[in-house]
Amino acid sequence: MGTRTIARTGRWPVSRDVTLLWGLRSPCAFACPHCYFGTIEEHKINPPDQAGVLSHLSRSDLPGDAIKDFARTLDGSPVQRVVIAGGEPLDWPGTLEVISLIKDAGCQVVIATNAIPLTRPGMAQRLVELGVDGVSVSLDSADPTANDQMRPSRSGRFGYDDVLRGIQTLLQARTDQAGQADQPDRVGPRVGIYTVITRTRPQEITEMARLAADLGVDYYVPQPIALAPEHALFDQMSHRPGDTVDVREQLETLYAEPSGVALPDPSYVQRFLDAVTTQDSGHVPDCFGGARLFFIQPDGSLWDCPSDRRIAATAPQHRRTIRGGDARTLFTERPACTNCSEFSRDCVNMWPLVLDMPRLLSTEARR
Repeated sequence: MGTRTIARTGRWPVSRDVTLLWGLRSPCAFACPHCYFGTIEEHKINPPDQAGVLSHLSRSDLPGDAIKDFARTLDGSPVQRVVIAGGEPLDWPGTLEVISLIKDAGCQVVIATNAIPLTRPGMAQRLVELGVDGVSVSLDSADPTANDQMRPSRSGRFGYDDVLRGIQTLLQARTDQAGQADQPDRVGPRVGIYTVITRTRPQEITEMARLAADLGVDYYVPQPIALAPEHALFDQMSHRPGDTVDVREQLETLYAEPSGVALPDPSYVQRFLDAVTTQDSGHVPDCFGGARLFFIQPDGSLWDCPSDRRIAATAPQHRRTIRGGDARTLFTERPACTNCSEFSRDCVNMWPLVLDMPRLLSTEARR
């Protein structure tokens, strides 16, 4: 479960147990048709206007100054960890300054990236120098052709080989830095791979783990695809209850095979299977959304969690933003974990961010 850190502000200590999933910027070099940001093509025709709906169109992204102003307020706040996502956050030059501000505030930083920016001169080295705690790379298949079909490049310039090159560049930058350090085993960041698992390719659960081990990364998280029932690809990609036999077999093999790569806690197997078998909204006992997990979308909107059902159920008077906000006050009035009636397939993808991240970032968690 990890331990809480303590920050001191004013006259009393503040318990730090909040994880922020921060969608910092919206554009991305890939055009994944299953992306939770939707597609540029559909949004150019029908711009989204519902609360919480994300888009790769950056018309409403929070200005850089507002982002940095909020990051400065993290010092002395209850925020322990910030997971910076996108779109692709490393495509925005201001991200490195934001990372520096967050680290100065005493928070852990995990970057979710497509790895293409890691191939640019100096980027990987800079992340190491900034003390980033984790870098999670999206890669959806161990087969180059299958991956590039699921994650097509918008420009046609990038693909599977470039992602692997980005991972290898970061690992080499970490090795180079460790060679100059007094305590090389403490030089970060931990590097991991996140893989979206679809109903037609359950074998990716184990094949991607083997690829992760071959690459020498530190952790690996397979995620069940989370598409709304009305999504055009729902029938093709989303699991059915009948798929659990194949999925369970792959998950059990994953946890049985020694690989040297850290995985989420073994209880993740059942959480994954619960998500696969859930078509409609269900019940989540002791949910940490709104207690220990919050989601910031690129326009600055602040939600209890990224679940589309939870966001849709948020009353207008309870909607908030980080624009002009202060992290030292935004998260002070928090309930204990609550029972949530808005379970969706999004939910299982949130557990590694809160419950499993200390394990994945640990230097002692390799299997």
